[in-house]
Amino acid sequence: MKILYYITLALVIIGALNWLLIGLLNFNLVSAIFGNMSVLSRIIYTLVGVSGIICLGLYSKIND
Repeated sequence: MKILYYITLALVIIGALNWLLIGLLNFNLVSAIFGNMSVLSRIIYTLVGVSGIICLGLYSKIND
């Protein structure tokens, strides 16, 4: 389970950095690498979203 948390944390960080680039520079890194709403970029967006939902469950583990 610990490996899943590391993977989801990495994906959430990647998503956050992408949003930072969009906010500051109006540059979407995922679209630039994988194409604008291509199948692969949609998979990346979905994985980042699911990772965010999984990380919501980490709030209960903060004190552990």
